[in-house]
Amino acid sequence: MPESLVYAAQSITGCVRAHNEDALLCAPDLGLWAVADGMGGHQRGEVASAVAVATLRDAVAAGQDLEAAVQAAHRAVVTEASGSGMGTTLVAARFAGAGFDLAWAGDSRAYQVGADGITRLSHDHSLVQALVDAGELTPQQARRHPRRNVVTQCLGQVHQALEVGRVQGTLAPGELLLLCSDGLTGELDDDLIQAQCATAETLEDLVAQLLAQACDAGGRDNISCIVIGMALPETTLAANRSNSFLSRLLKSRRP
Repeated sequence: MPESLVYAAQSITGCVRAHNEDALLCAPDLGLWAVADGMGGHQRGEVASAVAVATLRDAVAAGQDLEAAVQAAHRAVVTEASGSGMGTTLVAARFAGAGFDLAWAGDSRAYQVGADGITRLSHDHSLVQALVDAGELTPQQARRHPRRNVVTQCLGQVHQALEVGRVQGTLAPGELLLLCSDGLTGELDDDLIQAQCATAETLEDLVAQLLAQACDAGGRDNISCIVIGMALPETTLAANRSNSFLSRLLKSRRP
């Protein structure tokens, strides 16, 4: 992992579910991070998300690009499912220096966070997002819709070819990439996520506080989050130590 990349990650069961079907992948040696949100009930959901992230890591380590690795993970979940109906969402980022490839299927999300605001990079593969895109729902209505958890793409689906969302981006020094399951975004809107970034002291604190706030808001699902940042140069850190939330967050380094 490049010296300038730092990260923190955590996954919790939440306040309602008995089991955690999410899985995290943190492979800084490969520049690779991912969040998977398993579906299909206890054991099946857990297996789907675990198989997805393990296969993703192996495929990237073997030299496959990110989209090909996601497709490999999809095939592995289909094989493991054997018709049981299990599946998983996935959002993954692969870094090369400050640049990154982002890939996703389902409604796990990626955000880019900076001092000037928060930008959603992924576009949900979900029923309510399709209705929003068609002008039939507002984003606010989508958050309360009774079928807001229905995804239109996931690893493990057998009725149609997997559609993988893709974008490329670059993190400037002091910016963050945030990957999360819908257990976070189902409880906290984008403005609340950005506000939490403004008050946390370290990356670890940021992740812990986001998860705690999502639990306080209901915690109805498993909640998982990874934040990855480009560390600020020491001279910039010193100049901005008193007024930059990113300078505080990025003082926490995990190799």
